[in-house]
Amino acid sequence: MKIIEKTLICAALTASLSGLSAHSAWAKNAALSDAQIKQRIIEESIADYPRACACPYNRARNGSRCGGRSAWRRAGGYVPLCYPDDVSAARVGQWKAAQRRGQ
Repeated sequence: MKIIEKTLICAALTASLSGLSAHSAWAKNAALSDAQIKQRIIEESIADYPRACACPYNRARNGSRCGGRSAWRRAGGYVPLCYPDDVSAARVGQWKAAQRRGQ
């Protein structure tokens, strides 16, 4: 009987700590300014691009600036978010909502 009680206590404690961890992560993200959130969205967008030249200010594999070769400058295809003005207020709101849901 003692082993079962200890197991249940450990399980309850683990569940409580998991909830606190998720809550504290949300609280940390909730404290971010819109400018900081835009920067995170930009970083995520660049990370999602499969090649080296997502944005004009990125560097190509040979070390040169991407400039006009970047996906951001080229028409069609992938459209990465490179600058704060590229990130709409609606997108910031979606990011905040996703963080509240724990995604």
